[in-house]
Amino acid sequence: MLLKRDSAAPVASVQVWVKTGSIHEGAHLGAGLSHYLEHMLFKGTERRAGREISATVQAHGGYINAYTTFDRTVYYIDVPAEHTAVAIDLLADATLHSTLPAEEVTKEKDVILREIDMCLDDPDQRLGQALFETAYRTHPYRQPIIGHRDVFAANTRDDLLAYYRERYVPNNLVVVIVGDFDAAATRAAIAQHFGAVPRRRLAPVLVPDETPQLSRRDQHLYEDVQVSRAGLGWQIPGLAHEDTPALDLLAMVLGNGDSSILWQAVREKARLVHTIDAMTWSPGTSGLFYVSFLADPDKRAAAEAAVRREIERVARKGISQRALAKAVRQAVTAEVNMRKTMAGQASRLGAAEVVVGDVNYTRRYFARLSALTPADLQRALRRYLVPEKLTVVSSNPKPVAAAPAPVSAPAPASLDFTEIKLPNGARLLLQPNRRLPNLHLRLAFAGGPLFEPADRRGLCALMSTLLAKDTRKRSAEQVAQAIEEVGGTFNDFSGNNSFGLYAEVLPGDAALALGLIADAALQPAFKPARLDIEREGALASLRESMDDPVAVGRKKLREKFFGAHPFAVESIGTEAGLQAIAPADLRALHARLCVAGNAVLAVAGDFDPARLAPKLKAFLARLPRGAAVRPAPAWQPGAGEFVEPQPRQQAVVFQAFPGPGLLAADYHVGEVAEELFSGMSSNLFERVREQKSLAYFVRSSRVTGLRDGMFYFYAGTSPERHGEVLAEFALEIARVQDGGVTAEELRRCQTRLKAGKRMGLQTNSARAMQAALNAVYGQPVNDWRDYDAHVDAVTLGDLRAFARRYFTAAQRTQLVVKP
Repeated sequence: MLLKRDSAAPVASVQVWVKTGSIHEGAHLGAGLSHYLEHMLFKGTERRAGREISATVQAHGGYINAYTTFDRTVYYIDVPAEHTAVAIDLLADATLHSTLPAEEVTKEKDVILREIDMCLDDPDQRLGQALFETAYRTHPYRQPIIGHRDVFAANTRDDLLAYYRERYVPNNLVVVIVGDFDAAATRAAIAQHFGAVPRRRLAPVLVPDETPQLSRRDQHLYEDVQVSRAGLGWQIPGLAHEDTPALDLLAMVLGNGDSSILWQAVREKARLVHTIDAMTWSPGTSGLFYVSFLADPDKRAAAEAAVRREIERVARKGISQRALAKAVRQAVTAEVNMRKTMAGQASRLGAAEVVVGDVNYTRRYFARLSALTPADLQRALRRYLVPEKLTVVSSNPKPVAAAPAPVSAPAPASLDFTEIKLPNGARLLLQPNRRLPNLHLRLAFAGGPLFEPADRRGLCALMSTLLAKDTRKRSAEQVAQAIEEVGGTFNDFSGNNSFGLYAEVLPGDAALALGLIADAALQPAFKPARLDIEREGALASLRESMDDPVAVGRKKLREKFFGAHPFAVESIGTEAGLQAIAPADLRALHARLCVAGNAVLAVAGDFDPARLAPKLKAFLARLPRGAAVRPAPAWQPGAGEFVEPQPRQQAVVFQAFPGPGLLAADYHVGEVAEELFSGMSSNLFERVREQKSLAYFVRSSRVTGLRDGMFYFYAGTSPERHGEVLAEFALEIARVQDGGVTAEELRRCQTRLKAGKRMGLQTNSARAMQAALNAVYGQPVNDWRDYDAHVDAVTLGDLRAFARRYFTAAQRTQLVVKP
C-alpha cells in the first residue's frame, strides 16, 4: 500500500490498482475480459447487492469509477476525507469478494456491446485501433482493450469467473490513498479489509516482445467522415528506459503548443493542417512516439510530407537551448498540475509503483530530464524517428463517387475571494493560496450567442480565440513562445453566456501572465490572415463534430428546441455565420463587450496581494468605460417529434424540456433533478442499463442561460430498441411527477452535489473560474458558501412540482438519431 497525507483539501482519493489489463488475458486475447470484469465488479459482492455499492458511495458524497488499460485496471473512489474507511471497505469488497451474478453478466454484455458499437462509430477510436494493429504485429497492444466485438460476444460467465479468480488476488493489488485522512485509522481499515484475505497463487503471464520493425507500415481508412485525421507513429522503448525523458521533451519541442516546431511550420506557415501535436505513449516495455493532425482531405498527404521534412530538418540542425528550456518548463508545470488534486497525486504514485516498479520514479525521471542537453534530444530523434520504424495511419472521407446519399447535418486555504470594485466598474477578485507554486489569472466578460448578429453565429467564440493570438505588440507565434518558454498556459474560453482569457504560470512569471492578458484585451490585432486561419480551424471543428452521432443529435436538438433563440446554435457557431465574419465585426464586438463594466479579473494561487494587486488594478483601469446590456429575446420551445438519419450502428435518443436559468428561483431544484436522473445509482440508470440493458449510457443534462434553459434526457442504444428507452424516460418522469422519489434518493443526490462542489474547488483554475463567472452573472462571488444550504433546501415536493411544471408532453422536443 502507498499512503500520502495531504491536508490541502478535506478530501481523499482511494484507489486500488490491479496489475492486470488486456495484455494479460492469455488464451483470451482480444476478448476484453479485463474491461468486462471492470464493469462487473460493482454488480454485487458476498455482502452487498449491486446497486448498494454506488448508493453507499453517493450517500457519503463520493464519486466512484474505474478504468482499464493494457496493463492495469484501476478502481477509485474520491470521497470526503472523513469517509476514507468507507471507500476502503467498498473497494476491498468489490475487488476481492465480487460474485459476478449470472444475470448481471448477461445484462452487462449487452451494455458493452453497445459501448463497442459506440467505439466503432467514433472515427478517432477507429484511427487509434488502426494505429495499434498496424504498429504492433506480435505484442498484445494490437488487440483493443475493450475486445473485438465477435470475440467479446463469445465470452461466458465461466471465462470471466476464471479470469477473476486467477488475477484478482491480494498479491496482485496495490492500494493507493492520498488525502486528509487519519493515518492510523486508514492503516487499520486496510489491514481489516485487504489484509484478512490470504495471498494466493499467481501464475506469470507471458507477454511477447514486439519484433523489430524493419520498414514503413501504412493503413488508410476511407469512411463516412468529413475531415481527414492522420497519425505518424514510431516505436520507442517503455517508461523506465533511459531515453524516455529525452523522447518526452522531444515531443514537447516538436508538437506541444502553438509555438512548437510542427505547429508553426505545418499549420501557421504551410497552412496544411487545422491542428497538430506530438506525444509519447510509454507504458511498460514498448511505446509509440506519435504525431497526429487534422486536415482537409486534399491536404493530408502534403501535411504528412511536411511533418517528415521538419523531423528530418531537426535531425540535421538540432534543437536550440531555448526550445529545450521551454520543454523542461512545460514538463515541470505539467507535474505541478498533476499534483493539484488528491486523485492526480494518487494516480502518479500508482503508475510509478505498478507500471515502473519504483515509487520514487518521478524524482529519478526529473533528475534525468534536468540533465538533458539539445544534443541528447537530437540523438534520440536520430535513433528512433527513422523511416524504417514509421507507421502511418489515416481516416479519410470516402471518394465522392463512392459516397452514400447526403446526410442531414499545505494548510487549508480560505476559498473566499476578496472583491474590489474599481471606479470604472471593473471588478478584481483575489484569493491568495500558497499550497502549490501555481498562479491562475482569469479575465471574464459577459458574452456568447446572445450578443451576436443572427447572421454571424460564432462571432463571440471566434473573437475570443483571436484575442489570444496576435496583438499590436506580439505576433501569435511570439505570444505562444513567451508563455511556453516558462511552461505556462495562455488561452481563451467561451460559452453560452461568457467569454474571456486565462493564464496559468509559476508564481515568478506573474508579470508575463498579466502582460499577455492585458495586451490581448486592450490591443488585439484581428489580422485578416489570422482570422482566415482560425476560421478554418473553427470550420474544421464543426465538420469533425458531425462525425459523432451524439454531437449531431445535440446540435439538431438545440435547433429544434430553441428555434429563433440564439441558443439554437452552439457557441462555436455555424458554417454560414463563420464564413460571414469580417475583421470589422470582431472589432465592433470587442469594443462593445471588452469594457470595464463588463469585466471581472479573478486571481487565485501563490501571490502576494500587496505586490500584485496594484498591477492588476492598473491594467483594469485601462479598460474603456462602459457596460454591456444583455439582450433578453422572447421565444417559445419548439415542441414536436423528429428523426435525424445517420449512417451509424447505434441510435441516440433525446427528450428536451424547458428548464430554469441560472438566476431562477428553482435553479438549485434543477441541479438536484439532474443529479437524480444521472449517475450509476439513479433509478433511470438502474432500469435502462442495469435491469434491461437497453443502453450503454443514459443520463440528463442542461443548456443553461441566465433566464432561459433546456433540460434534456439522452441515451445511446440500439436502433431496434430506441422506443423502449423513450418509454423508460416517460416512466421515470411520471414517477417523479407522482411523488415517487424517496427521501433516501433525495438525500443521496444532495450529498453527492455538495461533495462534488467541494471536490470541484481543489484547483486555482476552478476557483477562479467559478468566482469570475459568478461576478459576471450577477451572483455572489463566494456563493460556494451558500451552495450546501441551497441544495439542502430542496424538498421532495419541490422535485415533484419541478417535474410537473417543466416535463410536460406539450413542451417536449423529442429527437431520435438512428440509421
